[in-house]
Amino acid sequence: MPDENDEKPEVSARGGRRGWREAAEAALYGPGGFYLRPEGPAGHFRTSVHASPLFARAVARLLERTAQELGTDEVAFVDVGAGRGELVTGVLAAVPAGLRVRAYAVERAARPEGLDARVQWTRQPPRGVRGLLFANEWLDNVPVDVAQVDDTGVVRRVEVREDGAERLGAPVTGADAAWLGRWWPLREPGERAEIGRPRDEAWAAAVRTVSAGLAVAVDYAHRAGARPPYGTLAGFRNGREVAPVPDGTCDITAHVALDACAAAGAAAGTGGPSALSPAGRAGDPGPRAAYGPLGAGCVPGAPGAGLVPQHEALRHLGVSGARPPLALASADPAAYVRALAAAGEAAELTARGGLGDFTWLLQKVPAGGYCPA
Repeated sequence: MPDENDEKPEVSARGGRRGWREAAEAALYGPGGFYLRPEGPAGHFRTSVHASPLFARAVARLLERTAQELGTDEVAFVDVGAGRGELVTGVLAAVPAGLRVRAYAVERAARPEGLDARVQWTRQPPRGVRGLLFANEWLDNVPVDVAQVDDTGVVRRVEVREDGAERLGAPVTGADAAWLGRWWPLREPGERAEIGRPRDEAWAAAVRTVSAGLAVAVDYAHRAGARPPYGTLAGFRNGREVAPVPDGTCDITAHVALDACAAAGAAAGTGGPSALSPAGRAGDPGPRAAYGPLGAGCVPGAPGAGLVPQHEALRHLGVSGARPPLALASADPAAYVRALAAAGEAAELTARGGLGDFTWLLQKVPAGGYCPA
């Protein structure tokens, strides 16, 4: 834990102390940063995209539904936080014949060799697209500052050195204090929180690039009323959780307050039912009004936005861990083996306590786009 009596931080000097947002930005995306390494994220941890091609096929079904809702046979797919292009490649392979897809991969790392030539590689989401914007495990790597309550009840910003040593800095004020007050109030000494305001802004900016369609963010998440009392900041390296040290050798991540992101997206002008649900009244804030079939209601303060566990979202998109009937084993043994393998992969994607506990934020963008922010 931070020592609030430690020496004064050297905020700008290399090796000195600075807020976690600045430190993580340098460690993840600066020169030689973790996410710019040749091996990419897949070299260190397993996401739903890497677990099974069933995930990309489910996203392709969602893209197809989005195109149907828009009444078009030409649609955009924007993969935000694309890694090395694994998801966009899988989606292009799975879309049905006759659906024309303009594919974009949004990533700060360099374009990988051998990527499908149809994919446009860009550092920023393209503006004015009609279709599906999909951000899988992106927001958790948007760097944020960390706050902690000191022994006198003052909420202070946590400062960190490159070796991971922490101390408490200045009180949190201004827009960050307002965000904490609304979304993650801290009261008792020792309580910590990740200040999610940069993620809200990043999500709202991404959603504003969609003129019509659906924006989806998938991440480990928490909601108001059930925030973890000591935050979720963590590091990962070579498939294992490690101490979060901002030296470029590990991933630095924290769960996402997706309800706050949903409200930010709604403030940008979204509203309406999603392509995963039957038609509902646009902007209806009532529980289960727009997202009832997925077991989630609209997010308070975010009309037209819904939060749903991954295991429910994927089940609605045709991913099931049910075992194939035994009769298939005798009728077509090869088909039975393939179906059994697919069921195992689906079970991993939807497992409680694992990948199935990811949360999907679905945010509809009405035809006509957004008013300028």
